Amino acid sequence: MELKLFFLFSLVFIITVNAQVRMVYDRNDVFDRKLYEEVLDRGECLKQMRYIVTEDPLLWARFLDAGFRMPRSLQKGNLNDLGSYYECLGINENVRDMSIEGKYCTAKIPVNRFFNLTSLPIQSELREVLWPEFNPMMFNIDDSTYNDLIKQMSIKKQLQGLIGTTPEDNNISRDDDSILGYEISIRLAVCLPKPCSLQNVLETVSNISGLQIQEDYCRLPNDKPWAAADYVALVTFTLLGILMLISTTYDIRHRIFLKKDPKLANKLYLSFSVYTNTLRLVTYTPVPGALECLDGIRAIAMLWVIIGHTYQMFVTAPTMHNPLDLLYFLRSFWSLWITAAPITVDTFFMLSGLLLIYTIAGKTTRSTLLKNLHLFYLSRYLRLFPVLAASILLQASLFYRVTDGPVWESVAQQTYQCRKYWWSTLLYIQNYYNPRFTCIPNTWYLAVDFQLFLISPIILVGVIGTTKRTAWITLTTALLASITGSSIFNFIMRFTAANFVVGSTREDRPDYFTLYYVNTLPRASPFFVGMIFGYILYLCRGKEIIMSKIQITFLWFLTIVVSSGIICSHYIVLRPDWDNWIVDALINSYMRPLWALSICWMIFACTHGYGGPINWILSHPMWKILARLSYTMYVFHYPLMFVVNGSLVTPLYFSDEFAIHKAMTDFVIAVLAAYIITLFVDAPCSVLIKHFLGGFIKQAPKKPLDNAADTSEVKNKNESA
Repeated sequence: MELKLFFLFSLVFIITVNAQVRMVYDRNDVFDRKLYEEVLDRGECLKQMRYIVTEDPLLWARFLDAGFRMPRSLQKGNLNDLGSYYECLGINENVRDMSIEGKYCTAKIPVNRFFNLTSLPIQSELREVLWPEFNPMMFNIDDSTYNDLIKQMSIKKQLQGLIGTTPEDNNISRDDDSILGYEISIRLAVCLPKPCSLQNVLETVSNISGLQIQEDYCRLPNDKPWAAADYVALVTFTLLGILMLISTTYDIRHRIFLKKDPKLANKLYLSFSVYTNTLRLVTYTPVPGALECLDGIRAIAMLWVIIGHTYQMFVTAPTMHNPLDLLYFLRSFWSLWITAAPITVDTFFMLSGLLLIYTIAGKTTRSTLLKNLHLFYLSRYLRLFPVLAASILLQASLFYRVTDGPVWESVAQQTYQCRKYWWSTLLYIQNYYNPRFTCIPNTWYLAVDFQLFLISPIILVGVIGTTKRTAWITLTTALLASITGSSIFNFIMRFTAANFVVGSTREDRPDYFTLYYVNTLPRASPFFVGMIFGYILYLCRGKEIIMSKIQITFLWFLTIVVSSGIICSHYIVLRPDWDNWIVDALINSYMRPLWALSICWMIFACTHGYGGPINWILSHPMWKILARLSYTMYVFHYPLMFVVNGSLVTPLYFSDEFAIHKAMTDFVIAVLAAYIITLFVDAPCSVLIKHFLGGFIKQAPKKPLDNAADTSEVKNKNESA
């Protein structure tokens, strides 16, 4: 009898927890809302409840086992329990004339709220049985843990603002009940019979006072309706697969069975061949004059980006076993190589500007450039388009369907954003039009880079076909204008210099991510630094540069000091008590061009024989493949991280060792995905674009110093930057 009463009360509690279910997903429409409404049946719900509780305790035990239990490690900041998602949705029993199926839901219970059992119209002896399980103190945490949770939640919301999973950067305060009740709350998983209408069931029981419950979301089997993007993706990738099969068959027949010269094969027929495209990817012929060290710089920068995003995913993860341990790690000096990771994106901006000048200067005239300006833009757009379009289409369709999990809403949010804002990403305006809801969040970099590319002809006109004096005036003017404009903007806006703030912040602080981090003006200076050094490398190409040991030692020492100082500055500005807007403005204005300057010197030294072991490492052939895959890796690694983390069925446990292990796993997944997309999309489209569009820049008469340069090799590097 007591067991049945316990089951009955457990059902009442679960139903009460879900009393405020909102079946409409305000943030996206990627789940089938009609399905949730259609399955509701008050009579069937009461009928199934009566049977489960009174006649089939084993089945009811399955519902309980898949749902409600308290989170472990509450004092370490774990406020979530995910229950057993697949076990709940796997409940499907046909008994008598009923089909009993499970429905997975989560509910949020604010901490420091007391659960008043005395308000329930139940027998006193039952309260004694239930008290050990529903101790009101289990919803309380101490003040120190609470304050740390607020700081950790603040960091999470700031980073979620960057990746587009929260609409606004709310300030969390203990006195703000509305924010407290939603953010600092315990989230529990519950498993319910599918037809139950929670509101109707509540009408049959007394209200439970003193405990505020907010329903989070519910899931049902097959609740992902097909959308237009799914059909487009299915047709598109099926056609690509057929073309790849036909092309590879033609290639193998031509090369192996007929033993004909590969040069005699039709280039268009080979464009989708896995065999030929793989050979192109892994085959490398050394070319005198090529900037070999760029491969190592690009590959290492890409690895740093992936590691930084892996740690960021820990911070923004929907559920973690020990989030406060992560908070303490971010406060420590040893996290500096992670908190400073965003600076590596400026390396890519610098490389883009450097290679733009290096590949064009001396190889065309001003009139040719202006005459073919439309092709100049079109070739760049089409070079980036196939991989970006493939990532958008996959995120809007296959990535959403490839797996599932109790925290799949993070992936659903990304899918919704791609279905709604795909066009702004393809037009490279997402950093201004919808910066908080970007399709493929990391593509803000492509938007800024393409916008800088759009204005680059203004500088190129002053460099190509002019005197050195005019070229230097043009390049330095562009850099000074960029730095001056950025400095004025930073001093007016008074941004923090921290990517996120570990502690209290100024209440009047402007939005760092949308107004600074993804804004083209503050991010432009590394691009112009790269253009200047691209021109220097062009002038020095094929020449022997003589420098004394003192000069070389001093420049390397200065580079190490400047780059180390930039990295270490993140530790200072991330301190909870840091509040110096003048230093923040100086760091925001000059940190990025100085970092680009340091990398540029490294490239110059390695190119002209002053790199020593650094040049040997950066120029090693092991970086070639990674460098060629770097663009595709950059585009795809982030959405794949969302898929992997969204499929979690238990909270993540943070440790530095596990984070490195996970980063390496993310890196391997990114490499494999980049290889597949390169074979399916990037390599074939490159061949087709080159065939139909052709080169728009006519080769100028070669001077002696041009003979050592390999234009195609450098251009390939520029395209993947």
